[in-house]
Amino acid sequence: WQEKRGLRELRVLENLKNTIFETNEHVLPKCEEAMHDNLNEAFKRLQAANDMIHRLQEREHEERKLQADKQMAREEKRIAHWEEFMKEQQNKRAEVDEEHRKATERLKEQYSEMEKELAKHVSF
Repeated sequence: WQEKRGLRELRVLENLKNTIFETNEHVLPKCEEAMHDNLNEAFKRLQAANDMIHRLQEREHEERKLQADKQMAREEKRIAHWEEFMKEQQNKRAEVDEEHRKATERLKEQYSEMEKELAKHVSF
C-alpha cells in the first residue's frame, strides 16, 4: 500500500514535470509571440492614429492662419477705405472753404462797388 502511494506520487510528480516542460517549451513561447504580435499591431495603430491627429492639427492650424490672414486683410482694407473717405472729406471741406472764401470775396467786391455807386449818387 505504501508502495502504491509512492508510485502514485511519482506519477503525479512526473505529470507535473511534463506539464511544466510543455508549458516552458511550447505554451509560453506561443503566448509570448502572440503578445509580441498584438503589441506590435497596437503600436502600429497608435502610430497611425498619432500621424492622423498630427495632420489634422496641422490642417486646423493652417485653416486658423488662413482665417486670421483674411481677417487682417479685411481690417487693412477697412482702414484704407476709412483713410480714403477721410481724405475725400478733407478735400471736400477745402473745396467748400475755398468756394466760401471766393463767394465772400465777390460779395465784398460787390458791396464795395455798390458803396461807390451809392457814394456817386449821394454826392449829387
